[in-house]
Amino acid sequence: MKAEILSIGTELLMGQIVNTNARFISELFPQADVYVYYHTVVGDNESRIIECLKTAMARADIIVTTGGLGPTQDDLSKEVVARVLGRKLLVNEHVLERIRVFFSERGRKMCPNNEKQAYFPEGSILIENNMGTAPGCLIEHEGKIIIMLPGPPKEMQPMFSDFVIPYFQRKSTVKLKSRFLKLFGIGESAMEDKIKDLVSSQENPTIAPYAKQGEVTLRVTAKYDQKTQNPDDILNPVIDKIRHRLGQYIYSYDNEELNEVVFRKLVEKKLTVSFAESCTGGLLTKYLTDISGASKVLDSSVVTYSDQSKIRLLCVSKGTLEKYGAVSRQVALEMVKGLQAGSGTDIAVSITGIAGPDGGTEEKPVGLVYIAIGYKGSYSVRKLNLWGDRDRIRHMTCLNAFDLILENITKEEMN
Repeated sequence: MKAEILSIGTELLMGQIVNTNARFISELFPQADVYVYYHTVVGDNESRIIECLKTAMARADIIVTTGGLGPTQDDLSKEVVARVLGRKLLVNEHVLERIRVFFSERGRKMCPNNEKQAYFPEGSILIENNMGTAPGCLIEHEGKIIIMLPGPPKEMQPMFSDFVIPYFQRKSTVKLKSRFLKLFGIGESAMEDKIKDLVSSQENPTIAPYAKQGEVTLRVTAKYDQKTQNPDDILNPVIDKIRHRLGQYIYSYDNEELNEVVFRKLVEKKLTVSFAESCTGGLLTKYLTDISGASKVLDSSVVTYSDQSKIRLLCVSKGTLEKYGAVSRQVALEMVKGLQAGSGTDIAVSITGIAGPDGGTEEKPVGLVYIAIGYKGSYSVRKLNLWGDRDRIRHMTCLNAFDLILENITKEEMN
């Protein structure tokens, strides 16, 4: 079934708030065999809302409106829908009493205009709002289904998840199941080139690549009848083909982030880590400690930004710094060796580099980074020549550091 989301609110058009509702609805609807074809945003203007609603009804089976259910004069959703459908607005006494109780329990006076929230087009199916005073409703009309939901995401999201999705799931036995393959170390175009025949010939399952900074995700989605089909029977053959071609870059088949995969591996292997960061300034540590339970694996972290701190805290040789400079393979190695000697952790990682925008030279440009790792008596260094602004260089450095940890653990597993 085709759906259109009609987001109502002048504040959306003016950029005062971000339209997260449309994204949320679009992401969840396929679970119920409903697919969003159109997003429309319109201000709090009656004639324009009517025009948009009529357009939506002409091209979609399902129309979801968000916003415009409040008590003020510019909240027009129910009035407009009632007018377009030729239905009366009728008071729902149950809702009216609930609104009265809502205000009474909070010691607040209920204004007369709050009664407006208890009126609905005749024939509406009520959608309870447990987070606010504006219930939603669903109307079936001449083969179309119109759903009206409030604008605040904290109210809209549970109403959509708990009522709207189950409502449509009951109407269809067709389901969707997606697997998310996460890749690092290959660009989107190079990745797509390796599987272009799979993408061009896709039917069921479908393959959708998309990228974010430094990483690529492949969403593989199967449509199946829950009564007669196992979605894994549809997904696994295609995923196996992708694994054969891109397996060296895939770090997760379960939509995990790289830091989460590294954390899980460390816990599974009962390994501890320590970090010495220079140009990333503690960002690598933040990414690991963003995960609850990081204390199981992270022993210590130190930011050694200056040369003196590298000498004092990591026992880096002054002569090495003078000969090669702080941003060098040699200093990265001495940093990681000093860190591991002092911390006694199973894995030690050091980072030194130039994040910019200043500080680069022709010999050592902005984006030059060295990451050293020590693991079970073996040491190695990864040299990076990154591009972009300061935030990108620091972020990409951290991703590479996690990738280096994962690479070392994986190598041991294979030996």
